[in-house]
Amino acid sequence: MEPPEDPQRRLLRERLEAIQIRTEKATSWRDGTGHLQALINREGYVPVTARLAGEDLEFLAAAREELLSLSELGIRLIDLHQPRDAGGITSDTANPILRCRSCMWRWPCPTFRAMYDAFS
Repeated sequence: MEPPEDPQRRLLRERLEAIQIRTEKATSWRDGTGHLQALINREGYVPVTARLAGEDLEFLAAAREELLSLSELGIRLIDLHQPRDAGGITSDTANPILRCRSCMWRWPCPTFRAMYDAFS
């Protein structure tokens, strides 16, 4: 029998999927930043109210693709690190001992906890 869906795992997956969907809908800044790079002044900023530095433009140019990669990685890690019944004897049958399917640590495993902390 499969354990019930872990609510923290479900929330983390939903958050990563939402980031992925928003990122896919966003327009890449890669083409626009080329024009803005030419506007960088001697102090290293584009002379607009936002004061965009060259590093800001480099970040904006790659942000969409990098965020898509990061959210895909997170979703793949969640698929790998999920709870399963450890199969041990327990006096509390409603709350069986769970282990991670991938690394076999007690659930929630360190990988899942680190991801949950980072995205929550």
